[in-house]
Amino acid sequence: MEFIKAKTILSKMKDGNNWFGIDYNMNLYKGCSHACIYCDSRSNCYHIDNFDTVRAKKNELNILESELVRKRKKGIVGIGSMSDTYNPQEIKYEITRGALKLISKYGFGVSIDTKSDLIVRDIDLLKEINNKNSVIIKFTITTSDDNLSKVIEQNVVESSKRLSAIKELSDNGIFIGIMMTPVLPYITDNEENIKKLVKLAHENGAKFIYTYMGMTLRENQREYYYSQLDKHFKGLKNKYISTYGEQYSCNVPNYKNLYNIFKNECNKYGLLYKMEDIIKAYKKEKNIEENKQITLFN
Repeated sequence: MEFIKAKTILSKMKDGNNWFGIDYNMNLYKGCSHACIYCDSRSNCYHIDNFDTVRAKKNELNILESELVRKRKKGIVGIGSMSDTYNPQEIKYEITRGALKLISKYGFGVSIDTKSDLIVRDIDLLKEINNKNSVIIKFTITTSDDNLSKVIEQNVVESSKRLSAIKELSDNGIFIGIMMTPVLPYITDNEENIKKLVKLAHENGAKFIYTYMGMTLRENQREYYYSQLDKHFKGLKNKYISTYGEQYSCNVPNYKNLYNIFKNECNKYGLLYKMEDIIKAYKKEKNIEENKQITLFN
């Protein structure tokens, strides 16, 4: 694996409290090998060359430690927004595990986005962090159909294995839920898929599901996605072009109906689905009070 230069690892989130209550953000790897056909991180605006090649950053754990030491607010560190931190390279290099050790050492909380069941390896550290601060894990699952998941998320473990990982983490007291996003127009935007995913989330111990009933398409990402539609869903590209043109936000055609079904199913099983409710549920009161006190002196 190639190691690239980095001056900083941790960045301050300007509006983090509106997005799962995150205070800081970092991506320990650059690029992603999952080959999800819809990935927004392929977009030109992110300037990630050779996106399918995973790279790490030189001395990043040393840099991260020096940055954590200087932070007065022991807030929530977000990991994996642009590149899954549990990619196959993590098995050998354990960079994410090293970062979690530092997060625990200095008393920070953590928010992790992933599609990999490798995360269960680090249950010990997640429990350790959870005893000091707050932890939230967001597993992306877009379909309940394992066969379909292997088409649209080609190098990722099947949805059923991700659900098993959710159950194991939940059984160990970790606050965990599902990112049901994107919902792909004409592919996963059906009532059966929505209802089944919500039911499976409940059965496997998830506390929440967050969704956006649609997807985004922009330069470079759109071209890649359309090439995959031509390969796996013959004729569907033309339907996208006629429906969405050059739009960035592409809501599913039956958006309102599907979202109402989604909300009703979440309420039926007692799953959270509103951002503010999810944040309140996973952040411990002691952590919120500590952060308020620190903010007064900043």
